[in-house]
Amino acid sequence: MTRFDLGDPPSDILERRVADAVEEFIRALRGAGADEKTVKSYRSALRDFAGFVGDKKLGEVGVEDINRWRVERLEKGFPREKPARDGYEAQRKRRVTLHYYTLFLRSFFRWAGHPVQVPVVRLPPGRHIEVLSRDEVVRLLSASRDPLDRLIVSLLFETGLRARELLELRVSDIDPASRRIRVRRSKYGRERIVFYGPLSQAALEEWLTMQRPGPGDRLIPLTYTGLYKRLKTLAKRAGIDPARLRPHILRHTFATESLRGGMSLIALQRILGHSDVKTTQIYTHLVIDDLKRQYEAVFATHGVYQPQPQLPAPATNGGLPAFQPKFCPNCGAPVPGGARFCPGCGGQLI
Repeated sequence: MTRFDLGDPPSDILERRVADAVEEFIRALRGAGADEKTVKSYRSALRDFAGFVGDKKLGEVGVEDINRWRVERLEKGFPREKPARDGYEAQRKRRVTLHYYTLFLRSFFRWAGHPVQVPVVRLPPGRHIEVLSRDEVVRLLSASRDPLDRLIVSLLFETGLRARELLELRVSDIDPASRRIRVRRSKYGRERIVFYGPLSQAALEEWLTMQRPGPGDRLIPLTYTGLYKRLKTLAKRAGIDPARLRPHILRHTFATESLRGGMSLIALQRILGHSDVKTTQIYTHLVIDDLKRQYEAVFATHGVYQPQPQLPAPATNGGLPAFQPKFCPNCGAPVPGGARFCPGCGGQLI
């Protein structure tokens, strides 16, 4: 269901062609203050469905039309869809797209007062999240050709901004005294505050001194395509596979490094601008994998267990063993040493 007050539809909406009813819905969405990205997403989904059912009136559409559309798109794909690396990846992308398209279609029918039930396509299992190592981030910064390269990498790595949010930043959104950035044009239209560190501070000072932009000027004078190409070129210069570097990879890297450093899940959710903490929880799997590798480095055995030579007694401190595994009292997940918050549930540790 949409998060906007769209008002009531026209009384004859069910008698209109599906394509005409869709345009009426899009106008209502715009009138309710939806941002252009949201409008574009709904329009893509609903126009695709309208094109599939043709000249039918909205009231004539039944669940069989919806099911035929879903099967057609899952099997044959969407018009103008980008080629995938393999069949599995193509199928996965179609399911993700159809998940959101069916949600949008459900919202449309509810607004129109159409009683048909829209079955929502389930999301496929989460794929592996790619992140960069700290060494790779350093290599990107070292390979930068100019201050703009350094500014882009620093801000994406230290703030977790989405690419669109980065490109919409104005100079007036930056508060150098407190190292804060006000994100005014965020996803879902929610303003939030993010922070930046010493890498971004140095890059910002260098860039602003050189360019001297006005308060209302965009901080990063690039299109999304320009940003994307810059990062690909930078990856090549740094000896990193360009396929592994996209703006969102640096956002993933920020999130993972934050949890590794002990940031709470709730704090990370607010900084990333996620509407649901469940979205943020995807990063806890990476942190737990890190802990598992550290555990196995200490305790893993190879093959059939063989008795090992007696180890010397561990050093103690005040009668306590030097090594004491720490676990969250709330969820039982292993916790890195020194962490103030559990990377599994986000709860504060005593």
